[in-house]
Amino acid sequence: MKYMLLMYSPPMNDAGEVPEPCELEEWFQYDKEVQEAGIQVASHALQDLTTSTTVRVGEGGERVVTDGPFAETREVLGGYYVIDVPDLDVALDWAARCPGARGGGSVEVRPVSEEY
Repeated sequence: MKYMLLMYSPPMNDAGEVPEPCELEEWFQYDKEVQEAGIQVASHALQDLTTSTTVRVGEGGERVVTDGPFAETREVLGGYYVIDVPDLDVALDWAARCPGARGGGSVEVRPVSEEY
């Protein structure tokens, strides 16, 4: 079954900085382990939040486009993996191994719908 691991950075501190939960080398190691396990379907890091654009459509059909960084949450989506593993327990194990799950960050695990 396919699961998406959505990696969220920790919220900004009082100085307006996002604490770095781990070293870059830890990300390289995790990426290597996912690839070597043969479970990686896709993965990408996202560019900085300041490059984002949000689109909303109002009740009248009008499109409202907002240039970031206007997240409505304190955590910021930083990237994702799509993995193909036997079940949720295995997906949760991989999420717990992810460097993004440490240091105040989090990894959301969601099944990928096979219906569409």
